[in-house]
Amino acid sequence: MNTPVNSSVAGDRSQALQAAQAPNSLCEKTTRPLRIVHSEAAVSFGGQEHRIFKEMRAMRKRGHHMELICRPEAQLVARMREEGFVVHTVPMGGIPNFIKGVSAIRHILREGRFDVLNTHSRKDTLIAALAGRLAGTPLIVRTRHLAIPIGSLLSYTWLPHKVATVSNHVRQMVLDKGVSPDKVATIYSPVEPPAPVAHSTLRDELGLSDSAIVVICVAVMREKKGHVFLIDSMKALFERYSDLHLVLVGAGSPTFEKVQKHIADSGLQERVHLLGYRKDVPNLLAGSDIFALATEQEASGTVYVEAQMSGLPVVGTNVGGVCEMLKDGETGILVPLHDAQALTLALDKLIQNPALREKMSRAAHKWLYDEAVFSPEMLALNTEAVYSKWLDEKS
Repeated sequence: MNTPVNSSVAGDRSQALQAAQAPNSLCEKTTRPLRIVHSEAAVSFGGQEHRIFKEMRAMRKRGHHMELICRPEAQLVARMREEGFVVHTVPMGGIPNFIKGVSAIRHILREGRFDVLNTHSRKDTLIAALAGRLAGTPLIVRTRHLAIPIGSLLSYTWLPHKVATVSNHVRQMVLDKGVSPDKVATIYSPVEPPAPVAHSTLRDELGLSDSAIVVICVAVMREKKGHVFLIDSMKALFERYSDLHLVLVGAGSPTFEKVQKHIADSGLQERVHLLGYRKDVPNLLAGSDIFALATEQEASGTVYVEAQMSGLPVVGTNVGGVCEMLKDGETGILVPLHDAQALTLALDKLIQNPALREKMSRAAHKWLYDEAVFSPEMLALNTEAVYSKWLDEKS
């Protein structure tokens, strides 16, 4: 068996990662402040809610007035109020709440004299966008976050004026459904740079040597994230390299238990490490060498961006918006969906070549830090530009 080539511990890479500094032009205050209110019907705090949280903070920093409408039991309520935002709570769900909700939100919109209402889920779009129409809100935008098939067009054409999408892939899904191209714009979700990690504790925690090669996957445990496929694609590599390890970070039943059993049945307990849900993801990424996620479905895939910001070359499947989250051949490698051989070869290429890993890390640093492609500041600038354009078209 071969020993993987690793020129240095991942946490002590020769190119130190710097805190992101957005170009000065992105940090300037707006010359056209808008009154904007977001609505969201979900009560959890997942990727969609993270987008709202980051977008509202970035837009407020740029000089816009931001408020939120959501359900009383939503986790967003406490989080956004802690950030100093005005949060309106309106019950949603069921016919009585639908009628009351439309009336309540119509009042909120009229009192707030908002320029823009931005909805995010089907339920809140049906309620809030209808209220916006009745209140005469100048611009109603529906943001589409998901890569699953679109059902009714009601919440994309009849109620909102325009649609924003989190990737060009999702934009194309909206266009394929029949929405006019001039009504749809892509605005990428922001990814905040990780805090500097002086020394990752990952290898100490797992008892791994400095020379070990660590492939890490960070993703919620769902079938379509491809955890089992990734493990199986690496079996030949585990045989070839005596100090190669795979770290899986994420939780979610029943997939977690299925993956756990698959690891045991494959006899890979010493090589595949299940860490479950962790709050110290930047620390874990800093102790790794390569990021890999064999997802089967992805609206965008900002986790690839997070990994690149931590200095890792990435390997991803060419599905959904993943190809927009990395530069194939420059900052990472794209492989076809369900192509185990291609995935194995891509990982092997990076395992064998530390110079290539370093080259990809530098290219990602330039793209994501120097150009600030996915920064909150860029999100705010692009959102403001899209809103302003659509408002001008309606005036």
